[in-house]
Amino acid sequence: MNRSLTCSGCRINANQYNSHWKGGRTMHKRGYVMLRVTNHPRAVKSMYVFEHILVMEAILGRFLLKHETVHHLNGVRDDNRPENLELWTKPQPTGIRVSDAVKWARMIIEQYDNEDTNTSPTTTEDDLR
Repeated sequence: MNRSLTCSGCRINANQYNSHWKGGRTMHKRGYVMLRVTNHPRAVKSMYVFEHILVMEAILGRFLLKHETVHHLNGVRDDNRPENLELWTKPQPTGIRVSDAVKWARMIIEQYDNEDTNTSPTTTEDDLR
C-alpha cells in the first residue's frame, strides 16, 4: 500500500519526518545539551540523555555509576568538550560512623584505583595531593 504524502493520517511525523526535528539534539531548560539515545540506561522516560554524560562515558569506556556526576570546569553547561569535563563522585552521607566512612573510602579507592581518574588535562599532580 502506498502512503500519501498529503494525508495526515498516512504521513509519518516521527523523528526526521517531523518538521520540528532538530536531529535528536535539544536544550534542557537549565542550559544543558540533550541528545536522543534510545538504547541508554538513562533514556528510560524521554529517550534523551545529557550530552556531558555521554562524553564522559565515552572517555571512561563505561556507563556512569549512580553515585557519579559530571562537572563542567568552566561552568558553561553546553561546553561539553572532554577537557572541560571532570568526573565527580558524591560524598558519603552526613552523620556517618567513622568505621563506615573508612569502609566507604576504601571502596572508592578500590573502585577508581585502576581507572585513569585524571579525565581533565587541567588537573596537575598538585591537584591530586
